[in-house]
Amino acid sequence: MNDVYLSLGTNLGDREQHLKAAIDLLKQKEGIFIKTISPIYETAPVGYVDQPSFLNIVVYAQTTMTPFELLKACQSVENELGRVRTIRWGPRTIDLDILLYNNDNIESENLIIPHPRMFERAFVLVPLMDVAKKPFTEKLMQAESALKNMNLEQEGIRKWKNSIFLS
Repeated sequence: MNDVYLSLGTNLGDREQHLKAAIDLLKQKEGIFIKTISPIYETAPVGYVDQPSFLNIVVYAQTTMTPFELLKACQSVENELGRVRTIRWGPRTIDLDILLYNNDNIESENLIIPHPRMFERAFVLVPLMDVAKKPFTEKLMQAESALKNMNLEQEGIRKWKNSIFLS
């Protein structure tokens, strides 16, 4: 069984419903077992800033899938929920990113793990640390260290709601 952390974000339509729908679709995938879901955080957009605020969560799961099978499963969830890629870092119904897969380093044309910008983004690191499994792997210790060096108020992240997904 492989330990994975997935980041989910949305800023269009009924944002909370998009997160719930993505979780439900992930639960339906054979070989993905969701263990913990972070509280929901609301965050200002990064990169392309002329868009609504995001809701973000991180999911800790276990999987029997390979990293590439997991990527395909995440992309199928995005497609099913109407994800359209028009503007880099632009508005979206849902975005799923594989943050960590065990303690692996993977670099291919289609997949980079750990996620290449996760250590720079409070909207990823805060919910990640909420669900991080102990004892921490090297990558989780690196994430914790990066988070300690951030000014969260300046990063524009605030808890929006406690997780309601596993009830």
